Amino acid sequence: MLKAGSRSRRVVFVVVVVIGIIVDGWGFTVGKEQREFDYFVLALQWPSTLCRNVTECCPTNACYRRAVSATKFTIHGLWPKYEGKGWPSCCTNATFNQTQIGSLFEDVDKYWPTYRCGLVSSCDNRKGSFWAHQYEKHGTCGSPVILQEYDYFLTTLTLFFKYNVTEALENAEIVASDIRKYPIQDVLNAVHSAFKANPKLACIKNGIIKEMYLCFDKQFKNLM
Repeated sequence: MLKAGSRSRRVVFVVVVVIGIIVDGWGFTVGKEQREFDYFVLALQWPSTLCRNVTECCPTNACYRRAVSATKFTIHGLWPKYEGKGWPSCCTNATFNQTQIGSLFEDVDKYWPTYRCGLVSSCDNRKGSFWAHQYEKHGTCGSPVILQEYDYFLTTLTLFFKYNVTEALENAEIVASDIRKYPIQDVLNAVHSAFKANPKLACIKNGIIKEMYLCFDKQFKNLM
């Protein structure tokens, strides 16, 4: 697991509290009158944290089928977001069609796995796959930058490969361990040094990282 060090507990506490506020502020809005978004958030997940409390065994659960390494970040989603508070959601009636991303599916399945069993809620109380949830809720709100399902998944994968957070941490000699702890600021500095980004972190108890967020302008030219 990737943990924050004891000498940085105060920093970890502040990070967790701030992220908690940010996540609370990321409430979404639904409806036809939603305005255009302001920037994108690439949300990444830390597998071993997601798998800590998984109790169900099923073909779709990456924790059990060992589809990914427990020590490499995977994709949660690409989210259009508003400055300040909230994000648009369910902006069109488009529904996820897996055949549309057939040429991308191998990478989607490997680097964008789900860590749960069963279907998840999407727009209009529909139930679907994790990918359907991400596209229908977030991907449909990417206009005028992202217009089609294929573009949403291709763009997300491209950003994930280009801004390889796991590699950036490893280059800074920050490697996941069950016994070693790292100061949160060291994690943030490693990513900033690699990409000139200011990432956000979400942690669970004891400073264990759950997610990392990278923010991009609408042209994906600059990280925020």
